[in-house]
Amino acid sequence: MPSAAADPFAALSDDERMRLRPEPLPERVSLMKAVLTDDRFSDPAWVYERKLDGIRCAAIRGTAGVRLLSRNDLNLNGRFPEVAAALEADGGSDVVLDGEVVALAGGQTSFERLQQRGERPVAVYYYVFDLLHLAGQDVTALGLRARKSLLRHAVTYSGPIRLTAHRNRDGEAMYAEACRKGWEGVIAKRADAPYTHGRSRDWLKFKCSAEQELVIGGYTAPKGSRTDLGALLVGHFEEGRLRYAGKVGTGFTRETLRDLAGRLEPLRRDGSPFADEVKERHVTWVEPRLVAEIGFSEWTRDGRLRHPRFLGLRDDKPAEQVVRERPGTVQPG
Repeated sequence: MPSAAADPFAALSDDERMRLRPEPLPERVSLMKAVLTDDRFSDPAWVYERKLDGIRCAAIRGTAGVRLLSRNDLNLNGRFPEVAAALEADGGSDVVLDGEVVALAGGQTSFERLQQRGERPVAVYYYVFDLLHLAGQDVTALGLRARKSLLRHAVTYSGPIRLTAHRNRDGEAMYAEACRKGWEGVIAKRADAPYTHGRSRDWLKFKCSAEQELVIGGYTAPKGSRTDLGALLVGHFEEGRLRYAGKVGTGFTRETLRDLAGRLEPLRRDGSPFADEVKERHVTWVEPRLVAEIGFSEWTRDGRLRHPRFLGLRDDKPAEQVVRERPGTVQPG
């Protein structure tokens, strides 16, 4: 059980207590999202966290139990039962947490390894980094530092439940360390900012590696010893049109190829879903509904991926909300 005083808000200032809003436990929440930036900076008015490479997850705990929800409201209890069980066994106040479910590979968080959970046992951890509701109060109007202070005692951090560490001021040094250690990057967060339901420049992404969600619009025939399919043809939406971003032919296991083929078969269609001409032969076109996480080295001048690699499928974002992520712009979804 977390250590809890009679008043969990006792450490707040009078001004901060005025920002609390009595609210019933919500059924769902819209999560705050970061904006990609090419700027790297250090500022005492900001805090810096490791960018985690997993599945974003809100945890809502009340008298009826625990519900784990993805960013598009998919129930994740069945996928991560150990996380739900740990939060329920912890007891304590009603609470809404924001965090990321991750798997570790060589000390790094790995979305690719997380996707292997359906093929073999893979341990997962829920790294919590924000608090939206506690003990009958909506706390989103509080600044981030105040929310993090409450978060330390909102639940017990043991087993698969972990508290995400942060640093003050030294954003550039943390970014350099992140890239040196092979992390995905750093999230910079304005320390006094309230929690915004949606994308906000109060959270910024400093990325070391390039990854992008992209929509599958077709696939090529397998060659040689490859089974089921050859390469995925992927793209992103731009003003409602699916723009071609290239083909992805690496990063697959036999199990992945078999699973992808099974998921794509019922989505087959006669013509290309892409707005651009795709100069590939022996293509099977599909309805653009499946979203894949793709790692790559860079974008080319003509909007194609260089050295792309399949990391896994995502079901926590609708395909029509997948756009090319550009530094300094606010993306939908």
